[in-house]
Amino acid sequence: MNAHPQPTEDGASANQASPQVPPPARLLRLPEVIDRVGLRRSAIYQRMSEGRFPKSRSLGPKCAVWVEAEINDWIDEIARRNT
Repeated sequence: MNAHPQPTEDGASANQASPQVPPPARLLRLPEVIDRVGLRRSAIYQRMSEGRFPKSRSLGPKCAVWVEAEINDWIDEIARRNT
């Protein structure tokens, strides 16, 4: 088995020639959201009810998750607003 990527017609390796695929979407549980945004559970849910924080999704009766990209966008928006 050859461990070296094969060059393409333009001389680039096969890894460089393929388009960049975005990472798959991740779902975050509440403890990770709390760690990322620095808010307590009550503050997260309060802001969600006011429409100032991304909504959680339910995966079951006792399982709420947030879409990582939405949390990242919220963090970026807060950072832009306060610079």
